[in-house]
Amino acid sequence: MKKYDYLIVGAGLFGATFANKAKQAGKSVLVIDKRNHIAGNVYTENIEGINVHKYGAHIFHTDDKEVWNYVNSFVEFNRYTNSPIARIGNEIYNMPFNMNTFSKIWPDVFTPEEAQKKIEKEKSEMDGKIPTNLEEQAISLVGRTIYEKLIKGYTEKQWNRECKELPAFIIKRLPVRFTYDNNYFNDKYQGIPIGGYTKLVEKMLEGIEVRLNEDYFDNENYYNSIADKIVYTGMLDEYFKFSLGRLEYRSLKFETKIMDINNYQGNAVVNYTGREVDYTRVIEHKHFEYGIQPKTVVTFEYPDDWNPSKEAYYTINDEKNNNLAEKYRELSLKEKNVIFGGRLAEYKYYDMDDVIKRALECAKKLIV
Repeated sequence: MKKYDYLIVGAGLFGATFANKAKQAGKSVLVIDKRNHIAGNVYTENIEGINVHKYGAHIFHTDDKEVWNYVNSFVEFNRYTNSPIARIGNEIYNMPFNMNTFSKIWPDVFTPEEAQKKIEKEKSEMDGKIPTNLEEQAISLVGRTIYEKLIKGYTEKQWNRECKELPAFIIKRLPVRFTYDNNYFNDKYQGIPIGGYTKLVEKMLEGIEVRLNEDYFDNENYYNSIADKIVYTGMLDEYFKFSLGRLEYRSLKFETKIMDINNYQGNAVVNYTGREVDYTRVIEHKHFEYGIQPKTVVTFEYPDDWNPSKEAYYTINDEKNNNLAEKYRELSLKEKNVIFGGRLAEYKYYDMDDVIKRALECAKKLIV
């Protein structure tokens, strides 16, 4: 029986990064994944010559030069800038909230000073009050008009609860810019891997043994016996057999269509902020890479209640779940030869650059 220095459970960004650094250090590595593909939720599939983001839109952005140089050492990134738009009914608004948004909402607003006065006036309804729910928190940040047009419906669909029933801390801040700038992120580096994210992860895993359609928990004793150390990126509570209870998540459903037209909506991402439709956003994948293909591929994204038969996309970081997650983290510290990393294994929302940075830090510290 072949013995490995590291068994990596999960071929997503954390697992692929750690595996790559372990191989560079001369370690023997086996990567397994229960899915039939690598790259986790950043997996892209080529359909009609278009790299389709199978699990929702992923735009890479970071201020960390080390992370940016690392991913660019595998593939070239394009200059894609995330500039989503929001649609409510038959109205279209720019995002993030900026002067283009404000001048559309309020036809008499043209300058930053005028926009600030409007927003401050609307925020005044919360003067002297401490926000007790998400609705009040949002109004205290941007006022009622922006809240009702661009936040309320989207958020209620996303969480399947009214904003008044959601905790205030979910919206700690909202991006508000008093410039005519539709760039959603402030990060210095931003783009999409040319050829898709699957190509990026393939390069990261080059020369490393990868087995797909293999679930760690189907043969746990065997997998534990073939490696000195395990890097685990699956669900934190599942590793401990849900012994303290189940953590909660939100899930998503995707409806993808091939359309016999070359341009459906003119933008990669359109957020639907009203309750007149059930989906929260529509993704037209070709625009991530400036595609000129004769057809287009469009995905309608629907929020979904999670259960163990569905994919867990978002952690629910309320007090109950965070307290339970902390208890599981305490258990994880007692696992001497297991490294827990990534969104699910740490029960934490990570942007892609943060996942890679965390994996690089773990590799630097732990690979000896």
